Amino acid sequence: MDRDEMIFQEYKLYSEQKENFIDRNFKTNRFYMISLFVILLGMIYTGNVVFLSKISATLVFALLGVAISALWWMNVDSYNTLIKVKYANVLEKIEEKLPVKPFTDEYQGIEDFRKNKVFMFSDIQKIVAAVSALFFFAVFVNELTPVIMAIFNKLINVVSTSI
Repeated sequence: MDRDEMIFQEYKLYSEQKENFIDRNFKTNRFYMISLFVILLGMIYTGNVVFLSKISATLVFALLGVAISALWWMNVDSYNTLIKVKYANVLEKIEEKLPVKPFTDEYQGIEDFRKNKVFMFSDIQKIVAAVSALFFFAVFVNELTPVIMAIFNKLINVVSTSI
């Protein structure tokens, strides 16, 4: 195998790895979306279930929803960074030795596209993650407020009876 063929094979291998990585990213996003949907269903179907001292299932599910949404946001950010930096740069360096540079051209096209302030798929994923986090946080605060008020009322009753 000559040098050019070896470079091409390395390029082909990295190219396939990048595509596999992107596929894994889509599967991960599907996992987060399904998880949030299941949490929402859990909140709907267990709304009246109460655990220890007024801690409802909705409160627990809302906290879990906030955590999953935050993890999703961080995951989208990590995948984007890895795809852009690790794989794009490696492929671009290998492409310097090839007569054609499709990934470099593609990356430049994406950068030009982003300069027009058009939303990319990853931006939409982040928006969905942020909106779901805000939703679950609002539900969490709504469920937590009566618990805090009950504790506060007990504290006032204890203080007023001791005076």
